[in-house]
Order: sequence, then C-alpha cells, then structure tokens
Amino acid sequence: MISVLLQLALIILALAMLACLYRLVQGPTRSDRIAALDTIGIHLLAVIAVLSIQQKTEDYIEIVLVIGILTFIGTTALARYIERDAVIEQGGDELDR
Repeated sequence: MISVLLQLALIILALAMLACLYRLVQGPTRSDRIAALDTIGIHLLAVIAVLSIQQKTEDYIEIVLVIGILTFIGTTALARYIERDAVIEQGGDELDR
C-alpha cells in the first residue's frame, strides 16, 4: 500500500514540476520565473526524499541538504539581481565621495 502512495506522490510531484517548468519558460515577469525556479528546486528535494523512503535508505539525505542550500543561495542571488541589477556590488563607490 505504501509503495502505491509513494508512486502516486512521485507522479503528482512530476506534474507539479511540469507546471512550474511551463511558468519558468512562459514568464511573464522575472519574478514569476524566479519563483518557478525555486519551486522546481523544492519539488526536486521532495522527489529525492520520496525516492529515499521508497528505497529504504538514508544515503540521499546529504544530497537533499546540498540541493536545498544551493536552491536557497540561487534564489537569493537572483532576487538580489532583480533588486539591484547586480549580484556583487562594486567596491570603491564610498571612496569617490
């Protein structure tokens, strides 16, 4: 019974990822694309967690942590880019004043 539910969860997550992929490609704004990319990362974490449960192993937990950290850093960098049009600010602007 649990294997059927896990397969159903994987199918639902795959459909949700396809919907997010559509939003990532279609837009219409950069904010929508960033939100879709972040959501795809979260769905990927869920897929790996379900696979870990399905295979009865804890080997994938480190992968989940790494992908979670990379998703957070990527979303933060893209949000900063939208806000300031630069991810890394150039130093020396304070010295020119």
